[in-house]
Amino acid sequence: MEDMETRPLPLPASISQQALYFINSNLNSREHLDRAPVLLSELQTRCNDLDRMLSDLALQLRSNLTRHSDHSNRVGSLFENVHAQLQDLQHSSSQLSSDGGSRSGMVEELQALAKEVARVETVRNYAETALKLDMLVGGIEDAASSSMNRTLRKHSSTKNYEDMRSVALRHLKSTEDLLTSVSKRHPQWNRLVSATDHRIDRALAILRPQAIADHRALLASLGWPPPLSTLSSSTSDAERSTEVQNPLFTMKGDLKLQYCESFLALCGLQELQRQRKSRQLGGRYKDFALHQPLWAIEELVNPISIASQCHFSKWIEKPEYIFALVYKITREYVDSMDDLLQPLVDEAMLSGYSCREEWILAMVSSLSTYLAKEIFPIYVDQLSEESETGIKTQARLSWLHLVDLMIAFDKRVQTLAAHSGMHLSLEEDGNVQNLSSLTLFCDRPDWIDLWAEIELSEALSKLKSQMEDNKNWLSEDRGVSLLSGQEDNKSPLISSAVLQRLSSVIDRCRSLPSASLRSRFVKLTGSPIICKFFDCLLLRCQEAEGLTALADDDALTKVALSVNAAHYFESVLKEWCEYVFFLEMGLNNTDKLEKEDDPTATGAPGNGIFDEEIKRLNEFKIEWVEKLSTVVSRGFEARCRDYIKNKKQWQEKSQEDSAQSRSYLTAMDYLQGKLSVLEEGLNKIDFTRVWRSLAAGIDRLFFHGLLVGKIKFYDWGVERLSNDLMVLFGVFGAWCLRPQGFFPKISEGLKLLKMANNEVNNKLIREERWLKENGIRHLTAAEVERTVKNRIFAG
Repeated sequence: MEDMETRPLPLPASISQQALYFINSNLNSREHLDRAPVLLSELQTRCNDLDRMLSDLALQLRSNLTRHSDHSNRVGSLFENVHAQLQDLQHSSSQLSSDGGSRSGMVEELQALAKEVARVETVRNYAETALKLDMLVGGIEDAASSSMNRTLRKHSSTKNYEDMRSVALRHLKSTEDLLTSVSKRHPQWNRLVSATDHRIDRALAILRPQAIADHRALLASLGWPPPLSTLSSSTSDAERSTEVQNPLFTMKGDLKLQYCESFLALCGLQELQRQRKSRQLGGRYKDFALHQPLWAIEELVNPISIASQCHFSKWIEKPEYIFALVYKITREYVDSMDDLLQPLVDEAMLSGYSCREEWILAMVSSLSTYLAKEIFPIYVDQLSEESETGIKTQARLSWLHLVDLMIAFDKRVQTLAAHSGMHLSLEEDGNVQNLSSLTLFCDRPDWIDLWAEIELSEALSKLKSQMEDNKNWLSEDRGVSLLSGQEDNKSPLISSAVLQRLSSVIDRCRSLPSASLRSRFVKLTGSPIICKFFDCLLLRCQEAEGLTALADDDALTKVALSVNAAHYFESVLKEWCEYVFFLEMGLNNTDKLEKEDDPTATGAPGNGIFDEEIKRLNEFKIEWVEKLSTVVSRGFEARCRDYIKNKKQWQEKSQEDSAQSRSYLTAMDYLQGKLSVLEEGLNKIDFTRVWRSLAAGIDRLFFHGLLVGKIKFYDWGVERLSNDLMVLFGVFGAWCLRPQGFFPKISEGLKLLKMANNEVNNKLIREERWLKENGIRHLTAAEVERTVKNRIFAG
């Protein structure tokens, strides 16, 4: 009695409507209160009767289930016996094939009977499976109905609803497991699976919104989202005060238990949704294609995003405040995701999810969505108005400033994510979806074109003055090579300036989440910049050629510097194209071109995003290196014309020999002077090509003009030719150890002229073996014979 007297009365709000109605009907006066003990006794009697009825029903249900189980086991054993007997009959029927026709008829009847029994068993399995599915789905539908009825009641038991929700989740999991098994073992039962999926979809259409609504109400009761004005600075005291104000840290007792159960319920529903989608797609897509943002984390981010937009609307002209606030919110609450929510995700066995990652991604996504809806459309309208009216506004600068803020924000967020050790990207649909606010461009490729146009205009306007300044076309003194393994390229200052500008423009698109978008941006900005620089190089070379035909040293130096710039630019672009960042864009660009031009073609390995530009630069370099070589070769040939035409100098010694030698030396001085100018102006690689090309041309000139011409060589002439060639070899000896190797024809021709009379008159000189034995490898038998015929031996 003491316990009954001291027991506190329940709160009125916790009493259901039916209980209140009963109390008001039976205890509304003094007389009714006097007969309260009698009423209590009647209620106890009725409760005892109901308990006995419930116990009897439980016993009856248990008995029925036992009988059903025994009956099912007996039927199963009978079918197993029938199977065994049919198999024995089938085995014996195969041995009766040599008997009469009567036995063959019996075999046919037995086979028909076996097929009929198998069909009956299939029907039984189908019926049992359909019954199990109906019972499971019925429980799910009961939970959905209970959820709907709960929303219509003002007072209802939260515990009963949570129990019903747990039962529904278990039934959903059992149903999904059974449907998966049916889909694999009995694909012909697709109508049963489809009908079950339809019923589950209708139930989930009620359960999921209700679960989300309950979760939102629970978050509101926790005080989420916290007031944004309470976000503190980064000092240690402020951080501690912020942690205290974090509702996820302050929740305790039943409220914390309810939140955890609600969180687990959402995670369970999402995992079941993923499994159902995977089954319905038949495994045609990988897991990352089915990856969705974590629902429970989205419910944390959405109210914060809505609350933040009230502040964002005041900062349209100051977007840096928007980024600062989003980053601060992301940083303040990111640790609670790991400490409190990640264990719940692990408990729900939701594979492939990190609460920290989902929190950061959701915050970045909310910012990107706001920018796409509220900020960028304003700038697009301003740019359209500017193009229509022709009046310049701050729209372009505002656009670039906003992109700068987005890139800086992405770097800060990625640094925040990197400190946690999380993976920074998720691959989706073949594209790398980075942790970036620039994802808004995925849905608006026209904004990519507009952004690229603005970046290109700014870059070209800054490069224009630099390209027009002649000081930037002077050779750059490089003590250390800018590229690994690169020789001194002697490129002008402008080449580095253009490359730096090109690199800065390309770096701005690194945060774009798609290789196709990056490729599009680089082709729209980088390619025109390279083309502009290429046109400038070509124009300078054409001007030098048109004014002096490359006859003076200044013109040669001007062309040499342009060749150096092209060489350096080509080397840098080739090195860039070996990086993964450029390889991805190159492959993406190649695939697009193949689909447009030839759907059956396959891409060649090593294709880069700048292949066309590299090809043009290489062709430009080859063309003008050949022109430099041709100009010097023609000048040398003109100065050697008299020297080659003088046939008497090879036949006898005269007083004019000294004058002829001075003519030859003049040509050598010209050759050495031009090569010195080119050596100083050209990079080593292209200069090597020039002097080797000149050597090959001079070798052909002297061989055809002297050795196989109508010139007769006496002993004095052979000696003089040897001395003249030593002077020529001395000119080229500055760049190689054995210059004779670059003049193979005249070296071997001189060797033939120096042979004794009995050796050159040998009939074996026409044979290939004799030529190889005497070191003649670059002359044909006919050329050897013509050379030998020009040798005159003294009496």
